[in-house]
Amino acid sequence: MNLLIIIGAILGALGMGFFVGSLLFKKSGQDKEAAAASKAAILLKEAESKAEILKRDKLLEAKEKFHQLKADHENLINEREKNMQAAENRAKQKEVQLTQKVEQVGKKEKDLDAVRLQLTTQLEGMEKKKEELARAHQMHVEQLEKISGLSVEDAKNQMIEALKDEAKTEALSHIKIITEEARLTANMEAKKIVIQTIQRVATEHAVENAVTIFNIENDDVKGRIIGREGRNIRALEAATGIEIIVDDTPEAIILSGFDPVRREIARLALHQLVMDGRIHPARVEEVVAKVKKQLEDEIVEVGKRTTIDLGIHGLAPELIRMVGRMKYRSSYGQNLLMHSRETANLCATMAAELGLNVKLAKRAGLLHDIGKVPDDQPELPHAILGMNLALKHKEHPDVCNAIGAHHDEIEMTSLISPIVQVCDAISGSRPGARREVVEQYIKRLKDLEALALSYPGVEKSYAIQAGRELRVIVASEKLTDQQSEILSFDISQKIQSEMTYPGQVKVTVIRETRAVNYAK
Repeated sequence: MNLLIIIGAILGALGMGFFVGSLLFKKSGQDKEAAAASKAAILLKEAESKAEILKRDKLLEAKEKFHQLKADHENLINEREKNMQAAENRAKQKEVQLTQKVEQVGKKEKDLDAVRLQLTTQLEGMEKKKEELARAHQMHVEQLEKISGLSVEDAKNQMIEALKDEAKTEALSHIKIITEEARLTANMEAKKIVIQTIQRVATEHAVENAVTIFNIENDDVKGRIIGREGRNIRALEAATGIEIIVDDTPEAIILSGFDPVRREIARLALHQLVMDGRIHPARVEEVVAKVKKQLEDEIVEVGKRTTIDLGIHGLAPELIRMVGRMKYRSSYGQNLLMHSRETANLCATMAAELGLNVKLAKRAGLLHDIGKVPDDQPELPHAILGMNLALKHKEHPDVCNAIGAHHDEIEMTSLISPIVQVCDAISGSRPGARREVVEQYIKRLKDLEALALSYPGVEKSYAIQAGRELRVIVASEKLTDQQSEILSFDISQKIQSEMTYPGQVKVTVIRETRAVNYAK
């Protein structure tokens, strides 16, 4: 019972506390609301004041921007007005200048009219004077015709004919004297220059044959070179293109062939094979290929040494190689490289005597026969082929013309061309230069002359310049000029088809009429 009373008291106290707390809570909430409302009113006033300040600032900025735009617009208008005023001033100035020019042109036109009038008056006066002079001249001519009994045209013709005859007589006399003097002087000078040139140039000559002798130490090597059933020698012949003759000649093997380069390749290849001791078909092909490469290098080296010895610079590498290949070419036993070197020295000496370009002459002399050693064999004369090669490698035009014209294939356009032609003939046709049996040489010249004499109308024929030219004299009453041209062509074609000769043969047919009388 006491416990219940205690519990009831506690619960009553608790209820009182809750009531008092609720009353206190309500009072504190009302105070907070009042404070919040007051704070909100303050914030609102502050916001309104800030908005008012911001509004005033924006209005001020807008006014300033408006004033700035207005000022800029006014400046732009002022600038445009200034430009328009300047343009208007320039236009006025140009107008003034044009007005002045128009006034000047007007003055000049007036002056020209005055000059034109004056000239017209003078021309009229001159025409009158001219008419008066013509009448006076006509009167004089009529008087002269009456006195002389000849018309003006007749007198003029007689005077012209007399002057012509007198001038012809004097001219022929002078021409004859000058021609005789020039002929004597030219012959003497030419002979002097040629003799001095030949005397000053001395060149060794190499004689080439169609065979090469390969010496061996003993005859036992021959068996190894031939090989089993001849396979080694067949492989060597197939690789080099040279006929290898192994006979009873002691300690020697003969290499036969008309190509000196191939013979040299075969000789060098045999030398290496014999020294090495290993001789079989595969080794033969390997050695021949290696020797070919070595020989090409040697050819280039020979070309370089030749140009250095002669003092010729700036030659294209391909032309240097062709100069080196000349060492292994020959014409009637005369080595082509030695012939070209001798021709170059002769050209240089002769050009120096004549006061011409020595370097160009020497260059043309060295290159004049490069058409004989091309890589291919086109159907062209060697002079034309050599000229084309020189043109391809941009040689001097005078050098190209000298190469192409040294056998009269083209027309000569420089003084170096005849020098090269003469020096080529000197080097190739003088005694000892080319190997030819004397009996064969004389027989060839006689055959040339007999061939020309076999044609009707031919009176005489002469083989000159060591058989390089055939001069045929025909009877003028039997052949016309046109028939003489046909005869020259026929003889050249017959020589080409029936005879063997070095280089080329120039056929010259001479037809002339002579009138001879005697004063007794």
